[in-house]
Amino acid sequence: MHRVFQKFVDNLLAADNADAFAKTMAVTATALDLPCFAYLAPPYRLGGKPLIISSYPTNWVTHYMRNRYERVDPIIAQSRETAEPFRWGLDFTSTQLSRTQQEFLGEASEFGIRLGFTVPIHDEHGTVAALTFATDQRRAAFEKCIGVHAHVIQLMAVYFQAHIRRRLTHEAAIDGIILSPRELQCLEWASQGKSAWEIGQILGISRNTVAFYLNNAKEKLGVRTVVQAVRRLAAANKEKQN
Repeated sequence: MHRVFQKFVDNLLAADNADAFAKTMAVTATALDLPCFAYLAPPYRLGGKPLIISSYPTNWVTHYMRNRYERVDPIIAQSRETAEPFRWGLDFTSTQLSRTQQEFLGEASEFGIRLGFTVPIHDEHGTVAALTFATDQRRAAFEKCIGVHAHVIQLMAVYFQAHIRRRLTHEAAIDGIILSPRELQCLEWASQGKSAWEIGQILGISRNTVAFYLNNAKEKLGVRTVVQAVRRLAAANKEKQN
């Protein structure tokens, strides 16, 4: 565990964008036999969208953000009420949840998110974020890791939060989805009608590299085309102005 934690810290120190943070946590989760993770933080500005960095299915994350599920998510609700880590999923009973919350968990289960372990993060700024590790069924490796390393996982969550606040508060977010500076640059030039070749000439990178960044942006935003991604960017910019 010491080696896993040290590598996690080293990678955090080197991370300077959302993708690097996602990879750092994903690699660590895999090393600990934790299937998937999701970090959710409240918006950094009034009226903004929450920040999600996760290895959950992209279509679920997009659906979650589009429907503003952070407002009904019972895991987030419990994270606001306690600073102690907690297990969830099969232990929830119908009497503990509203009908809307039950329906939410039902939807999440369709994407393989049925039970998990969540670490609430209450920091000195008054921010309440949450780091969750989830799985689709009871797994011996998952249960063993949580049982043995719960305190270390809690420490990892605090480190993760601190480094994200330091590095990502000024990065671009579209509906709470973080884009790297290059992804945003390419998308902004595309919104001006520039082709991949033209964007490459402007930024001093190859056409294929531009296509790579645009594809990343499309995948993160859960859309199929650059035009759809540009529309999401335009809508986000309009919201910021209001």
